[in-house]
Amino acid sequence: MATTTTTSVFDRLADWQRDVRGEFPILARQPDRIYLDSAATAQKPGAVLDAVTEFLTTINANVGRGSYPWATATGGRIEAARDSVRRALDDRSTESSVEFVGGTSHGLRTVAQDWLAELLEDGDEIIVPFGDHQANLRPWLDLRDDLARRGRTVRVVAMPVDAASGDYDHRALPSVVTARTRFVAVTHVHHVFGADMNVHRIREAVGPEVAICLDAAQSVGHRPVSVADLDVDFVVFSGHKMFALPGVGAVWARNRRGPRFAVRGWAGTPNTAGIISVAAAFDWLDKTGLSEIQAWNTALCARLTDELSRLRGIQVLGCQNSLTASSPVQRRESIVTFRHERVRSDDLGFVLADAGIMVRADSHCQAGRDARDLAVRVSVQAYNTPEEIDRLLEVVRRCEGMAS
Repeated sequence: MATTTTTSVFDRLADWQRDVRGEFPILARQPDRIYLDSAATAQKPGAVLDAVTEFLTTINANVGRGSYPWATATGGRIEAARDSVRRALDDRSTESSVEFVGGTSHGLRTVAQDWLAELLEDGDEIIVPFGDHQANLRPWLDLRDDLARRGRTVRVVAMPVDAASGDYDHRALPSVVTARTRFVAVTHVHHVFGADMNVHRIREAVGPEVAICLDAAQSVGHRPVSVADLDVDFVVFSGHKMFALPGVGAVWARNRRGPRFAVRGWAGTPNTAGIISVAAAFDWLDKTGLSEIQAWNTALCARLTDELSRLRGIQVLGCQNSLTASSPVQRRESIVTFRHERVRSDDLGFVLADAGIMVRADSHCQAGRDARDLAVRVSVQAYNTPEEIDRLLEVVRRCEGMAS
């Protein structure tokens, strides 16, 4: 049963959502399939596919390798894509830079190896999240080990987490910040709990001199992201999670703390088609409306969590205070993850797949988790409907018979 709030969102945006869904060819060709795995990768709207096709069939050339018209036009498109990233992130500065990378994992590792390694000295400290995606933990641990082999000792400190909500504990954070703290890695929206991690509180907690790197893989393309409001030094995201092609992402750098960010070494040929797709995806998002996307996705997640919280034997992961319709705290954004106390999550994943419903059922690459921590992750996007959520809930309810 939908709450008054979610019903009003669905009513207000019904025509908008119908138009949005119609822009995705893969869904039009397979209307009986329900895709609820957009946190892994989003489907692609026709506008993005058309932009890539137009580029590849009109001016495709290697950037920076020739002075003929196709090559220079390709170079212009790449620079325009950098500007698209800046506009999308509400960047009002003049010192920032944008580097295209292979994705969020590659981008975070690039920040670690090509920037942070130069900043850190023997005895320095960094604070990193030990309960987020592996991609936002392994690069910093690997850097610590690399520096140790070079004779520099860097201490890695765990980001404090509130046990009840799963959110960063900004009240406890100042107690782990010292005069040697140089860097903090954080996540914008958690890839398992679907929660805004309130990174706007991090700057005040760590002080004005510490660099902050934001993993925005689950926020860019899902909600407005403003670096004018978030005093972070890096924003890293993947193209394929925000309606662009796989194999491309970006690192936005503020360039006000520490050395200026630059990718080291010989860059080689960039993923030009992927970069074109990022610019096209941002154009599509601007036309479609990120505020509407966020409102729609939050309403879908509220519909799902409201109903799951009524089912016996279901544990929704993350903050439990956000499950009720009258909750005064934030709802989940695009992602809901849960377990059934008597049906294995991987078995439930197979049951849902047999019903034409695609979700992710594993440990979700969460740091500190393994096969014993399997859970079902439902991740929505603007092309999903309330009826698809209801179909998933029907299957979950039927699993009571399986478990008895």
